Amino acid sequence: QVQLVESGGGLVQAGGSLRLSCAASESIFGHNVMGWYRQAPGKQRELVASITLGGRTNYADSVKGRFTTSRDNAVNTVYLQMNSLKPEDTAVYYCNVRLLNVVSRMWNDYWGQGTQVTVSS
Repeated sequence: QVQLVESGGGLVQAGGSLRLSCAASESIFGHNVMGWYRQAPGKQRELVASITLGGRTNYADSVKGRFTTSRDNAVNTVYLQMNSLKPEDTAVYYCNVRLLNVVSRMWNDYWGQGTQVTVSS
């Protein structure tokens, strides 16, 4: 089972930058998508960004032009570069891997432990 460990969260002033990392315990093989979700207290968890094995990306409208996700398959790591941070970006950020099990043909989801990002004004 894939285990994900996140790092890079913290406190930053509005307009600043943070870079989140998520390292997987093993190679992410087959058809898969790695992504970042965030959840603020009292709000639903939302997809922030995702990236396929081939590097195709997708972003929430609220972060387009400010956030960039990338992955390094050689070290089983996905990144989220967050620039021009706003107070409304404050949330717990979760790394996610959605992996197709080639034997069962079922999709499995794996989650990181979450890392707090706080943006002050």
